[in-house]
Amino acid sequence: MCPLRINGSPNGNVKTLGSAGTIFEAEDSDILLRIMERPRAINVSFEERPSNELLSNHFECLSPHGRRSGFNSPRSYTSFEAHAMVGEAWENMKRSIVYYRRQPVGTVAAMDHSVEELNYDQVFVRDFVPSALAFLMNGEEEVVKNFLLKTLHLQSWEKMIDQFKLGEGVMPASFKVIHNPVRNREILIADFGESAIGRVAPVDSGFWWIILLRAYTRHTGDSSLAEMPECQRGMRLILTLCLSEAFDTFPTLLCADGCCMIDRRMGVYGYPIEIQALFFMALRCALLLLKQDQEGKEFIERIVKRLHALSFHMRNYFWLDLKQLNDIYRYKTEEYSHTAVNKFNVMPDSLPDWVFDFMPTRGGYFIGNVSPARMDFRWFCLGNCVAILSSLATPEQASAIMDLIESRWDELVGEMPLKICYPALESHEWRIVTGCDPKNTRWSYHNGGSWPVLLWLLTAACIKTGRPQIARRAIELAENRLSKDHWPEYYDGKTGRYIGKQARKFQTWSISGYLVAKMMLEDPSHLGMISLEEDKQMKPLMKRSTSWTC
Repeated sequence: MCPLRINGSPNGNVKTLGSAGTIFEAEDSDILLRIMERPRAINVSFEERPSNELLSNHFECLSPHGRRSGFNSPRSYTSFEAHAMVGEAWENMKRSIVYYRRQPVGTVAAMDHSVEELNYDQVFVRDFVPSALAFLMNGEEEVVKNFLLKTLHLQSWEKMIDQFKLGEGVMPASFKVIHNPVRNREILIADFGESAIGRVAPVDSGFWWIILLRAYTRHTGDSSLAEMPECQRGMRLILTLCLSEAFDTFPTLLCADGCCMIDRRMGVYGYPIEIQALFFMALRCALLLLKQDQEGKEFIERIVKRLHALSFHMRNYFWLDLKQLNDIYRYKTEEYSHTAVNKFNVMPDSLPDWVFDFMPTRGGYFIGNVSPARMDFRWFCLGNCVAILSSLATPEQASAIMDLIESRWDELVGEMPLKICYPALESHEWRIVTGCDPKNTRWSYHNGGSWPVLLWLLTAACIKTGRPQIARRAIELAENRLSKDHWPEYYDGKTGRYIGKQARKFQTWSISGYLVAKMMLEDPSHLGMISLEEDKQMKPLMKRSTSWTC
């Protein structure tokens, strides 16, 4: 894999700087700007394992400078060795690696050179997470460590969008390696939202960074990286942003549309489940990583308080099962005071018809959003799986989520795992909510599309809840088509029958998501990297406003 250069790409296509963001090397900024002016074209304990001994055979993979990259291919799997997809997936992973000054620093989003690359030739923070987990499971820690340090360095630079300064702790959505022809050196540029569709800064990048730092520390047994002053400061900056006191009366995090994996307008503004679950998990990971010095202790106290409030809020107000649905159906409105049952003034008539048929007798899930007079009853996969892995979901709720997936297999899994959300927005609702987004038509892309990358999250949740057979069934479905279809980004249709109309081929996180699912199912001890056990202390007694007095 060659470094991404301004004047060429592995397939010979010209790359441009049209989406260039914040400059990594300050001394190169003037030169780069001149370049850009040119014309543009079940909770279980898992033992620590310093390295994964399942993988060894060496790839004959050379870096752009003629040396071995050090990336290994897997040994034959005991239970999966007959499947050729594993070796093919690792070969594609090898080709996706991005180098910066001879060091591997991440993987490109996609290697589909048949269409315009846009920003798919960049390293995305959220996209790299399954790649990083695959590399860690393969005993290849260097690329993960380099990625964590490079994104941390990018965080420290001033971030401006249309003359407005972003918070100091914001992590980039993505970065790109380019070649400076004047100084004949490589530099990094980052996108903090100034080049994104809709110009929305990523809220999830900082959370994924903390979660990945904990995964690296847990897997390697090496805490020296997390204890570096730079990493401690980076965590504190992220936490300062999301723990800031404001006018909000909820412990959840207020967000704009397009701030996470669903990075286009899809009506997830407010308090989306994906962000709240990642927020919860990142806070719990930070508790394990922050040093017990004066600054660290202050943040730890704030985190503990927020976690108690957040867990209470999410488990009570975002949770939906048959009993809760019936309670909402019978809500009274215009209730006032601390005795109100319908605390958010949700109108029962706003309940969508589909939810009554969708809700099984046994099962439940965290709904998409809760805010004043609004409950988004859509199912969102990532948020519910992360809720299980972080233990935001109680053991009973985690089991209920898995019951729902089994009961509604055709709707949520279908012919290709896994629905990013369910159901799709259609007709007038689609026009109003998405702004007539042609890529987010019904049962496509973010609007009810099927995303193979979610396979690793489902597998991890299945293992934690003691239901590996569900993951095995989903993986078999993916193996029927993923390789034949050239590893698409997403699938379309109610059951995921069709390759997405604008899906990129050789999407790296589709490839790495499959590998992580396979390796985790074979060796469940890998789950320890990405799973947190239940905190039995997190059961707050407070059930009404502290400002209310007798």
